[in-house]
Amino acid sequence: MAAVTMRLPVSRKPAVVNAPQGPEKHLVAPGDTITTDTGYMRGHGTYVEDDKLIASVAGVVERVNKLICVRALNTRYNGEVGDVVVGRITEVQQKRWKVETYSRLDSVLLLSSINLPGGELRRRSIEDELAMRDCLQEGDLISAEVQSVFTDGALSLHTRSLKYGKLSQGVLIQVSPSLVKRQKTHFHDLPCGASVILGNNGYIWIYPTSEQRDEETGGFVTNLEPVSMSDREVISRVRNCIVALVTHKLMLFDTSVLYCYEASLPHQIKDILKPEVMEQIVLETQHRLLDLEG
Repeated sequence: MAAVTMRLPVSRKPAVVNAPQGPEKHLVAPGDTITTDTGYMRGHGTYVEDDKLIASVAGVVERVNKLICVRALNTRYNGEVGDVVVGRITEVQQKRWKVETYSRLDSVLLLSSINLPGGELRRRSIEDELAMRDCLQEGDLISAEVQSVFTDGALSLHTRSLKYGKLSQGVLIQVSPSLVKRQKTHFHDLPCGASVILGNNGYIWIYPTSEQRDEETGGFVTNLEPVSMSDREVISRVRNCIVALVTHKLMLFDTSVLYCYEASLPHQIKDILKPEVMEQIVLETQHRLLDLEG
């Protein structure tokens, strides 16, 4: 019979860390008046009524010169050129794949925007178009980069680098895109033996650290070799650490994930999700991050 963990309800004070003092953020709710000064221009998340600039979404007010906009705290992914994303193939069309990337519209991956086996550079032929399902089919997970943004907001992706392509074995976590910190690279090999792809669209992929992709495959061959139990445990621990960070609204980047992983080592993997253990681990991670900044 499986053991069941039971806990009595207990009131806990939220963990508070003395963060460095900085400029306070101006938070608004829908309908709040941002300013009555008519000299400002209306940006995203705002509208004008009775000579007043009013917020249309809940979020943080941002001002650039005379332009005021509201960055929503919880919203769909708004892609920018150069972003690294993790997505799922939803449909195979003529010379393109539709990809779900948690944006308002499905993203597009063109046949001309992927690597051919061996890195061959040539125009795509009808044979390549007929063999599209051999590369990617519905349900496959991929990593890609945003190449351009269409006028309707849809994203055009590409996988022309060997670091992008089809994802094989690992764990997918969906978080708010606002919690993923923008960095020069979003592919991280952690010292613990696991690697993570921190997608700008809020999709996090955790997988066992392996050797580089074979150039002859073009990045579209799935590795189905069994994953060892030790690698599974490391991936599960990293996954629970990311859940703990997201629960306490901490930004996700390689250092925060690594610090949280190290803070969780004294605890069992399943215990990381207990509220009291999660709070302790996150508090230690916050202190280490503040010491690093100081």
